[in-house]
Amino acid sequence: MKHWIILLAIGLLVACGRGVPDEARVVVAGDSVMAWNRIEGASVADGLQARLGQPVGDVSLPLARVTGGRGPLNIPNQLSGVRADWVVLNGGANDLSGSCDCGNCGPVVDRLISEDGTRGAIPALVSDLRARGSRVIWADYYTSPRYAGTACVAPYDALEVRLGRMAQADAGVTLVDMDDVFSPEDLTLFAGDRTHPSAKGSALIAGQIARVFGR
Repeated sequence: MKHWIILLAIGLLVACGRGVPDEARVVVAGDSVMAWNRIEGASVADGLQARLGQPVGDVSLPLARVTGGRGPLNIPNQLSGVRADWVVLNGGANDLSGSCDCGNCGPVVDRLISEDGTRGAIPALVSDLRARGSRVIWADYYTSPRYAGTACVAPYDALEVRLGRMAQADAGVTLVDMDDVFSPEDLTLFAGDRTHPSAKGSALIAGQIARVFGR
């Protein structure tokens, strides 16, 4: 039953998704953190579109991974054929949750991005986007109330450090750290599962990203 509920939720999000309008200069991709609240018109892409005052494409989906995942549940596949001035994306959480427990995630993190930030699935995706002429904004994860204070934080801290090294090596890549504005103690920022963003949380993410655009 749970499997069918998840598939139904994904189907609804796809049906309510905006896709990529022809005139969109900005496209959002990634996993459920980006896609959450889309049905209510309050996703990260919705908030970003309101702040920028221009069309924003959105191809993000719950359960999407950087590695693995079929069709649009693979984040590189979401961006297949997409050419935009800016691509805003995240990813890695479902790779970690689906492939390791919180105490043995080193190999998964290594597959996503090497310690020096130059190799792995994430740098390969970013390099591909840069070769298409896109500037890239990578939205790093916040710490959610569900996992704050647990061993699960460590893999995400390692991921953030490596993402920072990747961004430092390319002026066309910006890392936006959501922990700068999210506190796991503020439950108003989170949905009832204490993991995904509430509508207020999605708006906060959009606002943090919009600062890169000077908005």
